[in-house]
Amino acid sequence: MASVLQTQRCVVEIGGIPIWLRTDDEQFLHTLRQRYGGFLSSSRPEFELEFDLSSAGPVSDDDVRLRRDGADWVLERGDFQARWNPLSGRGRVRQNPNPYALDSVLRILHSLILAERGGFLLHAASAICDGKAYLFSGVSGAGKTTLTRLAPPDITLLTDEISYIRGLKNPGHASDYQACGTPFCGELAKAGENCAAPVSALFFLEQGPENRVDELSPSDAMRRLMRNILFFAEDPALVEKILATACDFVSRVPTCRLMFYPDARVWDRIRQFEGVPVHV
Repeated sequence: MASVLQTQRCVVEIGGIPIWLRTDDEQFLHTLRQRYGGFLSSSRPEFELEFDLSSAGPVSDDDVRLRRDGADWVLERGDFQARWNPLSGRGRVRQNPNPYALDSVLRILHSLILAERGGFLLHAASAICDGKAYLFSGVSGAGKTTLTRLAPPDITLLTDEISYIRGLKNPGHASDYQACGTPFCGELAKAGENCAAPVSALFFLEQGPENRVDELSPSDAMRRLMRNILFFAEDPALVEKILATACDFVSRVPTCRLMFYPDARVWDRIRQFEGVPVHV
């Protein structure tokens, strides 16, 4: 019996939040363990998702629909339907066996949890350089993947696609923000490292003829940040919390424009960055 129970245990911990993924399908369980191998955990899970698998099918291009149904959140797309109760911490997912559907479910679930805890998911690459985390955001084609490909060997990649920002609040002390590694990957098709570091700066990328850092006005910094936060719920209370977190973030973390020429010297400029006055 012990061995059977062990095969059903797959706890995936991202950003310090362990979630138990439960399935009776051994092949799907094997897929989960391979896909999230660097993020498997023995921690006691805070939340639980149970899976019912439907017939195989492609990943849907439909937009995600997220709505409230009483105390539950209901998540729907062409390739999955999920229901999660934040009070009990339990949810149920019906999806095809494609793990990309689960990636979407986990991203949405984490975005809801982070909104309550003073954090957010950001459409950005992130990496640790000399013990500090740097975020690189921008529209598609701005250079997120290019920048991560140019990174020297001593740079630790957290993600090339979706950055995980966790707020750390200590009574009587200033709030800090950490960037955490995620298994969610973009064009590099490579999961980030399962580690974290304090956020030293957020750069909005533009490719150009030189490597240069320009400070942004508070309004511009806030506008760009809100445009790139991943949040799917049209819930006024949670939207208000995300807005408050974004305001706090730009008041504490240098938020700049990074123009860069696409060669490895841009990382020398990043290493030299000593920060600019944050927006207050």
